Amino acid sequence: MKILPSTAAPGEGKIGGMKTASFQKPLGGGKVQCLLCPHGCVLAEGGTGRCRVRKVLGGTLRALAADKVVALHLDPVEKKPLYHVFPGAPVLSFATVGCNLSCRFCQNASISQFRGDPPPGDPLSAEEIVERAHTNRCPAVAATYTEPTVFFELAREVGLAARARGILNLWVTNGFISTQAGADLAGWLDGANVDLKSMRDETYREYCGGRLAPVLETIEGLHRRGVWVEVTTLVIPGMNDSPEELREAARFLASLSPDIPWHVTAFHPDFRMLDRGPTPAGKLIEAVEIGREEGLRFVYPGNVRIRGGGDTLCPSCGDVVIRRSGFALEANRLRGGACPGCGTKIAGIWEMAAG
Repeated sequence: MKILPSTAAPGEGKIGGMKTASFQKPLGGGKVQCLLCPHGCVLAEGGTGRCRVRKVLGGTLRALAADKVVALHLDPVEKKPLYHVFPGAPVLSFATVGCNLSCRFCQNASISQFRGDPPPGDPLSAEEIVERAHTNRCPAVAATYTEPTVFFELAREVGLAARARGILNLWVTNGFISTQAGADLAGWLDGANVDLKSMRDETYREYCGGRLAPVLETIEGLHRRGVWVEVTTLVIPGMNDSPEELREAARFLASLSPDIPWHVTAFHPDFRMLDRGPTPAGKLIEAVEIGREEGLRFVYPGNVRIRGGGDTLCPSCGDVVIRRSGFALEANRLRGGACPGCGTKIAGIWEMAAG
C-alpha cells in the first residue's frame, strides 16, 4: 500500500478493535440482518455477509475492515472518472477490501474479492486520511477501488471529517446500496460515479451477483437529493453492447437529467471473463452517438484514446471548454462554470473549497 506523507504524529488517530456495523437489525434467536445493501444478509453467530467484511460476533454485526486501509493514493479526478468535478485536481483515494457484488469482469478483484479473516490493511483513522488529503493539497477525497458501501463506517467518518475541513467527498460505487444507506449518503456525500453495468436484471444476476433495480434507484436517489452524479458503463462485447441496451441506458439517464455525464468505457479481459476480446473503439463511438441522440449533453468514451473523446463541449455553441488527453488536463476555459464564448452554464462542481 502506498501511504502518503502526513503531518499527524505517529500513532495519532488509530482505531482499535472492530466497529459496530451500521444498518443492522436483530432478528432474535441469535440472528442479525444486515440492511446496508439490497442483499439483506441474515447471519447467525460467526456468519459473514456476501461482502466478506461484515460478521456477527457476540450477537452484533461488526465491520471487520472499518480501519483496514489497503490502498491510499493520489489520483487525478479524471481517473475516477469524474470529469465535471475540479478538472485536473489531485484526489486522495482510499479503500479497504471487500465488495457486495461478484462481477466476473472485476478489474480490482485482488482486493474487492479478497477472502480471509481478518482482512488485511493498515489501521488509519478518518482524521488521518483527511489530514493527508489536506497535506497533499487535495480538494477532495474519494472512496474507490473496491465498493465504498461495504466500508460505510470509515467512508462516512472520512466524509464528515472532510466536510469540516472544506474538502469534498466523492464515491466510486456500484450503486448496490439499500434505500436507508442511500438516504444517509446525501447528508455528507458531494459527488459519485455510479457503475451502471447493464440495463438487464438477468445480466446483473448472472454476471455480477446483484440486481438492476436497486442501482437505478441509487442513481435516481442521489441525483434527486442533490449529489453530483456521473455514470459509467463498461461496454462488454456480447454482454451489454447492443444498440438497444445502450439506448435504454442513455434514455434512463436523460430522463433524470441531460446534464448527467455518461462514461462509456472499454472492457479488457480480466478476472473470470477471459472468453472475449477488448471493446472495439468503434463500439464506444457508437455508444457516444447513441447517448447524444437520446439527449445526453456529455458522453465520454474511456479506456481508449479517441481524439477529442475526453473533451467537454459547450452544449449550446459546441466550443471546447475543457480539453483533456487521457487523464491529463490540457486546458480549462470555463469562466465561473460557464462557456467563455456564449456564457452557457456547464453543469458540475467547478469551484474548489477555500482553505
